[in-house]
Amino acid sequence: MTEMKDYSSRISDPNSRRLGTFSYLPPMDAEALRKQINYIVERGWTPAIEHTEPSHATGHYWYMWKLPMFGETDIERVLDEIEACRAANPGHHIRLIGYDNIAQTQGTSMVVHRAPINV
Repeated sequence: MTEMKDYSSRISDPNSRRLGTFSYLPPMDAEALRKQINYIVERGWTPAIEHTEPSHATGHYWYMWKLPMFGETDIERVLDEIEACRAANPGHHIRLIGYDNIAQTQGTSMVVHRAPINV
């Protein structure tokens, strides 16, 4: 077994904070994001986009960007909405959620844009 890596995340260092499981991995490129969106729509989950200021990112409440994209299966439309949210909120973190309407919970959630943090 390989040795576990400690991630030195501290409240005092906003740039060290992690925002969910995917944030421990290298940033996703466009193709990886496309695959994650495909994973969401293939399962019939509802894509939704949320955003918040970096100073509030560890809270439970993020702002909803428009309504969830009920029934959306077009990956390009989801990508376009992520970009529209980013353009409208350039200083915010943005996350993509896949709502599982059968289990009535989030099937997945990942930060797809991490804004620079001004300390």
